Amino acid sequence: ALGPAEQAAGHDVVRLVRAAPVGPGEVFWSPSTGEIDAASLAGVEGAVHLAGEGIGAKRWRPAQKERILSSRVAGTGLLATTLAGLSPLPSVLVSGSAIGYYGLRGDEQLTETSSRGTGFLADVVEAWEGAAAPAVEAGIRTVFLRSGIVLSSSGGTLAKLLPLFKLGLGGRLGPGTQWWSWVALEDEVGLILHALSTPEVAGPMNAVSPGAVTNAELTSTLATLLGRPALLPVPRFALSIALGGEMARELALAGQRVIPVVAERTGYRFSYRDLGSALAHVLAKRSSS
Repeated sequence: ALGPAEQAAGHDVVRLVRAAPVGPGEVFWSPSTGEIDAASLAGVEGAVHLAGEGIGAKRWRPAQKERILSSRVAGTGLLATTLAGLSPLPSVLVSGSAIGYYGLRGDEQLTETSSRGTGFLADVVEAWEGAAAPAVEAGIRTVFLRSGIVLSSSGGTLAKLLPLFKLGLGGRLGPGTQWWSWVALEDEVGLILHALSTPEVAGPMNAVSPGAVTNAELTSTLATLLGRPALLPVPRFALSIALGGEMARELALAGQRVIPVVAERTGYRFSYRDLGSALAHVLAKRSSS
C-alpha cells in the first residue's frame, strides 16, 4: 500500500528485495546473511523499514520467538548501518515499531513519552528500536513508527476475524475490556508519509487512531456492520489452548490505550478517527474488490 502512495506523491521508489533484482527499482539485500547492495542506495533521500516476522503468524515456541526478534533486529541494524555509511546521508529513516513497547497497562492512557512495559513484545520492541542506533548516531532523523492494529481486510487481525463474524460465530475475546488501539490502513500509510516529510517528527510516533476502543466495542461494531450477532465470546482458557498462554496474554488479552500525540501535534489529520467509519470503509472496499 505504501509504494503506490509514495509514487502518487511524486517520489521515485526503490524496493529492497531478497531475490535477484529484476529491474532498476529493486536493490538486493539479505538481512539473515548481512548482505546489501549499498552502492545502489547512493542518493536515496529517505528510507522506510517495515520488515519482520508476523507476530501472530505462528505459536510462540522458542524458535518462533527468536525469528520474531532476529528478523527485526538484524534487518534494522543492517539498513541503519548501511544508511549511516552513505554520502550524502539520507535525511530520514522511518523504522517500524509497535505499541507492544508499552506492555499490558489496563486503562492507562499511553503517549510517546510513556515508559516501557514488560513482556516479550516490549523486549522485542526495545531491541528493534535500539538496532537503529547507527542511523541516529550518524545524524539521520529517525522515526520509530509504533503501530497498533492496522485495519485491512487483506491481512492482519481483521482478516482473521471476518470469516468467523460473517458466519455469526464472532464475539469478544476474554473479558472484552482490554483496549485495542487501531489505525486504518490509509492512515498508517498517511502517517508514514507524514513522518518522512515532517522535520519536527523524530523518535517514537504512535501510529494509531485517536479513537481506541475496547475489544468488546470492536467486535460489537464489526458484527453490527455485518448484520450478524456477536454472541459467542471466546473464554480465556480457550485462547490459551489455541495460542499458548504467553501469546494469548500479550496479543489477544493485552490492552494498550494509546494516544497519537506526536502525529496530531505535528499536524497530521486522520482520515478515520472513529472505528465505525473505518470498518465501514474497509468492508465496502472489500466487497467492491
